[in-house]
Amino acid sequence: MSNQSQSATTEAEHLSEVPDGAGCTEIWDKLSEDRFEEADN
Repeated sequence: MSNQSQSATTEAEHLSEVPDGAGCTEIWDKLSEDRFEEADN
């Protein structure tokens, strides 16, 4: 895998659980949930 491909994959991993076609609100909710979970740990 090239560095460019690997970088793009790494950058998108945090969106892996967001369904295809999700809008801004759904994406924001998912990112917020992840951030709160990280803060709790």
